[in-house]
Amino acid sequence: MRYSATAAWARVYADAIAMFDEDLVPFQVEIPPAQLRDLRRRLEETRWPAQVPGVGWARGAPVEYLRELAGYWAGRFDWRAWERRINAYTQYVTVVDGARIHFLHIHSRHPGAIPLLLLHGWPGTVLEFLEVIEPLSDPPDGEPAFDLVIPSHPNFGFSGPAPDAGWDSHRIACAYAELMRRLGYPRYAVHGGDFGAFIAPDLGRVDAARVIGVHVNAATLGFIPHGPVPGDIVPALTPAERKRLAHLAEFLSDGSGYFQIQGTRPHTLGFALADSPAGQLAWMVEKFHAWTGGPGPLEVRVDRDHMLATVATYWFTNTGGSSAQLYYESLHSPHLPTRSTTPTAVANFAGDLAIRRYAEQLNTIARWTDYEVGGHFPAMQTPGLLVTDLREFFGELS
Repeated sequence: MRYSATAAWARVYADAIAMFDEDLVPFQVEIPPAQLRDLRRRLEETRWPAQVPGVGWARGAPVEYLRELAGYWAGRFDWRAWERRINAYTQYVTVVDGARIHFLHIHSRHPGAIPLLLLHGWPGTVLEFLEVIEPLSDPPDGEPAFDLVIPSHPNFGFSGPAPDAGWDSHRIACAYAELMRRLGYPRYAVHGGDFGAFIAPDLGRVDAARVIGVHVNAATLGFIPHGPVPGDIVPALTPAERKRLAHLAEFLSDGSGYFQIQGTRPHTLGFALADSPAGQLAWMVEKFHAWTGGPGPLEVRVDRDHMLATVATYWFTNTGGSSAQLYYESLHSPHLPTRSTTPTAVANFAGDLAIRRYAEQLNTIARWTDYEVGGHFPAMQTPGLLVTDLREFFGELS
């Protein structure tokens, strides 16, 4: 039995829930041609909004940029090429705690490879990690090698919408602990970015006996100050930490509206994201622009086709609205993080907010690296740096 990715998630769920809990069902991404034609038609028939002229990105995604990008998506972007890339890897779906979970599973040819969970965030997908799969699973001789497990979170991508509420980072972490048990890994490592940096530390809490270590980038919860920073602490901060505090204040005052909308009214937003690919594109690409950091056009900081493949995954799976549920669950979760004794590494790329003195309150920090380059999506932007950081940290722990 093999499942393919279609928009008919109701049928998929009826089939998936009928699986035995332990089943790992082979999976391939196969978007029907009719969905590709429908996407092109919708993009070509987009009704574009009027905007205040001359303000660039200050009020959100500019219509001139989005119109050109949507035209490229409709006419020149090759989705089938990205299907071939992801289908080159072994994939499965399984059901854990009632939710369907899709994942890539890559076995290294090297003996003694370290099992490693790679966890994306929002607006991310499993495609985020395509550039690091070979370097991690098939490294040069003498470098640590990894068996990779790369899941689509419940409510995201090829996992599809979850059947019930309550899928916060704690529940997802519990599901992944069960997934790694089913795969036969008595010990494993975990890396996460963005919301993956919520889930990864939670795995270090709920499955501490089996988690070798936790590695995060784009760390937020438990890694940044909550509430005003006491005045007597500010002079002790490094220049880089002061810069992060300023960036955090700017984010909270002028960059967190998306979080409040997704965290409070995800259903209302979901209508627009489900019906308009241009709306889905604008909602996500504005964050790619804001979070990739550095000078120059967006396409200099992140590959245009890779970004569009990510947006297309949300569109084809109709998970723009359901993925927003993770923000709602985060704001309404009964699970408050407790202190973790699991060794934890932080890779702070340019624009990240984590500050060590705050991270140490809830985490056992074993490695801390600040980078002056990169951004929110290092697996896409600076894969070499991320791979090196992962090798060095987990190589020391194994």
